[in-house]
Amino acid sequence: MTETNDVIRLTIPAKPEFVSIARLASSGAASRMGYSFDAIEDIKVAVSEACTNAVSHGYKQMGNGQIGIVMECGSGAMTITVTHNGESFDASRVLQELKPLDPSTDLDEVSEGGLGLFLINALMDHVTISTEYGVAVRMIKFLNRDGVGHIVDKVSTTE
Repeated sequence: MTETNDVIRLTIPAKPEFVSIARLASSGAASRMGYSFDAIEDIKVAVSEACTNAVSHGYKQMGNGQIGIVMECGSGAMTITVTHNGESFDASRVLQELKPLDPSTDLDEVSEGGLGLFLINALMDHVTISTEYGVAVRMIKFLNRDGVGHIVDKVSTTE
């Protein structure tokens, strides 16, 4: 028997004031699924970062655009995909540079790029980034930590 996921689809304008809608929707879905408070907070931050990246980087030169958010609520995991058709980037290069902040670095010297992806990677159990057509960030958060052991590479790209 095949598992049927509940799917929530949301399209928001690529404007900062609409990111909170995606955040609230993901929080509500995660709460309904039974995630812990800490896991819900992780999901909210990851969704916010993915949407903020779309607003800040994807549509910076193009004006207004749309962000698509698909939340698949399964019995053991929530899969959230955030997509936009704006400007893409070299995901492989950015992922190679993902690292935590060096506490000895002056804040004026900290590069703004990549911190959102670092947070998404740190907070979610598995992340896939596709940059073939626009950008699609697919994030999985397992309901039980048992699912994490089955994944070898935490972040991967499909270009």
